[in-house]
Amino acid sequence: MTDPARFPPGVMVSAPASGTGKTTVMLGLLRALADDGLAVQPFKSGPDYIDPAFHRAEAGRASFNLDSWAMDAGLFAAIAAQGEGADICVGEGSMGLYDGVATRGRAGFGSSAETAKAMGWPVVLVIDVGGQAQSAAATALGFARYDPDVPFAGVILNRVASPRHERLTRLGMERAGLTVLGALPRRGDLTLPERHLGLVQAVEHPDLEAAIVRYATFLRDHVDLAAIRAAARGHAPAAGHGLPRPPAQRIALAQDAAFSFTYPHLLEGWRAAGAEILPFSPLADEVPDPAADLVWLPGGYPELHVGALAAATRFRAALRCHAETRPVHGECGGYMALGAGLIDKDGVRHEMAGLLGLVTSYETRRFHLGYRRAMLQAPMPGVAAGAALRGHEYHYSTIIEQPDDTLAAVTDADGTPVPETGSRRGSVTGTFFHLIAAEAP
Repeated sequence: MTDPARFPPGVMVSAPASGTGKTTVMLGLLRALADDGLAVQPFKSGPDYIDPAFHRAEAGRASFNLDSWAMDAGLFAAIAAQGEGADICVGEGSMGLYDGVATRGRAGFGSSAETAKAMGWPVVLVIDVGGQAQSAAATALGFARYDPDVPFAGVILNRVASPRHERLTRLGMERAGLTVLGALPRRGDLTLPERHLGLVQAVEHPDLEAAIVRYATFLRDHVDLAAIRAAARGHAPAAGHGLPRPPAQRIALAQDAAFSFTYPHLLEGWRAAGAEILPFSPLADEVPDPAADLVWLPGGYPELHVGALAAATRFRAALRCHAETRPVHGECGGYMALGAGLIDKDGVRHEMAGLLGLVTSYETRRFHLGYRRAMLQAPMPGVAAGAALRGHEYHYSTIIEQPDDTLAAVTDADGTPVPETGSRRGSVTGTFFHLIAAEAP
């Protein structure tokens, strides 16, 4: 049961659109607040896999996804309760404040505004004011008034060109009755490196700690941290039904640069229920613990490490041995690694584990993005046949061959069937979607 007296206030860092600088603000804010001695609990609104790892590096606490489409109210509340005992919560939005990936949902459509309302977090709106001045206030005012039920803290002006530009833009905000919480000068050296699925992973950043310090200094110099702390509000969510149960007691979990994307609330739920998580690195040709009940290969970037995976003969042999008597499951990148082959960007085919007949290609690329709902036609670890799952798919690789039995009937958020239906062969299963939650029966 969540204790309202111990639940911290919070804010939601959002923006009118992607690419406006909210990640820079979020990362700098997390470290600056932590440097002030606060216990800061980060959250990510929506199904993003990469940002939470940066949040953890900045705040020193695991960052959890909150998703009003994929999670029922009980799970949403159980995840939100991870902030209990912190001094302040800081959520980062996805896309624009009111953008929902789904057009229909269980509790909502997946927008950051829904998360802000559910948690009572006032929105700190990051506005890119490049190429405008007073006119930026009209945009901000529209966001502040579009849904009167969304609490609004104020704006941070980003990419300010000069003191005169800042003065004119502030005049517009004052006229609109909006609080300016900070003004960030235009800088070209604070951009995070990116790749085909967005930012590089936190573990791959060439000098992450130095970047963190720069972000925090930048925010401290140009943003009113005291005003943001004073604006923070929120409330304890209703009692949740608990985090997801583990699919096995001893879980060998692949963890390295090729396999890094598992939703933190799943791991927290597994550990809280007493499961033992046994990490190993396929890239280092390590083998899963022989005592494991289940091997779980999460998503990541196997297409960028395909040569090393193909050369990891000890790992592949141990995986095949495990699959003779116990289950193996892979999602997204892990699903690709369980297949017979993976074709790299140059058209070269590399041998994978061969536990599924799946062949995927990174040469034949097509963007696959969106929420997924899966009706299982066969069981997968921890979930019985007939269950409904909710997840998210985000990759470029394309299935060339899929000879195994279909695991599930999969649709997008609108109910439209999608071709990535997952595979099963014996005790081995795989999906291209990342599991977020199972629907209650």
